[in-house]
Order: sequence, then structure tokens, then C-alpha cells
Amino acid sequence: MTVLVYAGAALAEIAGCFAFWAWLRLGRSALWLAPGLLCLALFAFLLTRVESEAAGRAYAAYGGVYIAASLLWLWLAEGHRPDVWDGAGAAICLAGAALILFAPRG
Repeated sequence: MTVLVYAGAALAEIAGCFAFWAWLRLGRSALWLAPGLLCLALFAFLLTRVESEAAGRAYAAYGGVYIAASLLWLWLAEGHRPDVWDGAGAAICLAGAALILFAPRG
């Protein structure tokens, strides 16, 4: 379930941030901000659903998922295919995220 929550949070955060990007960098209407803000609120809510005893650990592990999801966004939404270095970097980050979140603790 954690993976699904993180995936939903990443999609919501990227969509929310992209709304601001579209407004400020692409010259889109300020009306893009309303759904963007809703997406960012959904992102914050979803992160509270992660099973973790500490918020900071949940946020740190989410960082790796966000990086991988951002590269998917780059490819699918923006039409720029990630290169081998992007993929390698994302794999390293996801391994780190898994270590942070799922390591056995006493």
C-alpha cells in the first residue's frame, strides 16, 4: 500500500507544481493555480497515509519516488525521453528510499 500512496502523492505533487510552472514559465492563465493548489493539498494528505513512525523518514523515502516519477513526467507529459544517466540516478534513489523506509529497526 505504501508504494501506491507514494505514487499517488508523486503524481499529485508533480501536477500541482506543474500548474505553477505552466502559469509562470509557459504563460498559461492564473486559473491553472486552482487545480494546482488542490493537487498540492492532496499530495500533503497522501503523505500522512504512509505507515511510518516518523514524518521525516516518510518524507525522506518519498524523495526517491518523487525523482523517479518526475522522470516519468518528463517523458510522458513533456515528451523528453530520460537518458541512461537519468535512469541510473533514479534507480539509486529508489534503492535509497527502500533502505530508509523498509530497513529493520529495533
